[in-house]
Amino acid sequence: MTEATRGRTTAQHHNGSTPGAARPTIIDVAHLAGVSTSTVSHVVNGTKPVSEPIRSRVLGAIEATGYTQHAAARSLRRDRTESIGLVISDSGQPAFADMVRGVEQAASEAGLVMLLVNSSEDPQKELRAIEALQSRRVDGLILARAARSTAAAIDWPKAQGVPLVLLDRLADLPLDQVGVESESAVRTLVRHLLELGHRRIAITAGNLDVPTLRERYSGYERAHADAGLAVDPSLVLTGVGDEDETQVLVRELLQRPDRPTAIVGASSPMTVGTLRAAAQLGVSIPDDLAFVSFDSLPTPDLLRCPPTSAEQPARDAGREAMRLLLRRLAEPKAAPTTVRLAARLSHRESCGCGHPERPLV
Repeated sequence: MTEATRGRTTAQHHNGSTPGAARPTIIDVAHLAGVSTSTVSHVVNGTKPVSEPIRSRVLGAIEATGYTQHAAARSLRRDRTESIGLVISDSGQPAFADMVRGVEQAASEAGLVMLLVNSSEDPQKELRAIEALQSRRVDGLILARAARSTAAAIDWPKAQGVPLVLLDRLADLPLDQVGVESESAVRTLVRHLLELGHRRIAITAGNLDVPTLRERYSGYERAHADAGLAVDPSLVLTGVGDEDETQVLVRELLQRPDRPTAIVGASSPMTVGTLRAAAQLGVSIPDDLAFVSFDSLPTPDLLRCPPTSAEQPARDAGREAMRLLLRRLAEPKAAPTTVRLAARLSHRESCGCGHPERPLV
């Protein structure tokens, strides 16, 4: 029997074609590939560079044998579970859903499993989620903080020595963080409305305890200050910021005799609430009311009047957060990094300027 024949026989036996066959081992892979078991280990674990021809032979042998390394045994040897935890405030929101996809894609490419928990904007639920993920010995955490997140959400992982990356909702702390340039984007949108002659510009600001919403409101304020105008507090709609509450507040606002001539939506749920309120009252956008938003809806092309918007690269933010976590795992003593991604400004019909090709700068 030749060496190749013996290898194929071993592969067929351990691949489960025979009832009761044993699980294929690293020895089987090494035998079939014609290398040492340590070389197989280096290919699987990425612990040492291996030449491409040998790596290809090992990967081919892994596929032929059906070999999969036992995760628990590997985690004990390397003190890793090959899993990461992601705690997010609401994965049902389009932007957060894209962030989740970005994290999951990057984790999968790195051979890691992502465990996802929603905090539902509840600080106590957020803490329980972090503790539960740590009890499962995840290798690291990515956290999009709840609106009133406590210091414990950051202190607890730090005390346990678990690498942590903040996503979307950043803090003035020496941590790895990834966010989007929210303030400058909203400032540009409001400045555009001011240039069109609007002076009564409302904003559905939402919950200003949320760092990203606070940044967007700051952009609204700064655009007014740039133009030498004071903000009218009666045009600032705050609250929980969901679709239903926004719809009620905007309905009331649009029925006032001094109603605004333009509205800025600070998030996609608030955009939906605003558009519903306008439709219920027969207020036409942009003929009766100009509208711009931070975050576009998932399918703006299906709307009669797609909103001019600042669209955040949410999936890229998720991937970048995973990249920072992988770097932290590889280099525990590296200096903390904060990454800010630029929002993309999409000029559409809802601002009512009549020149949809005109760029927003």
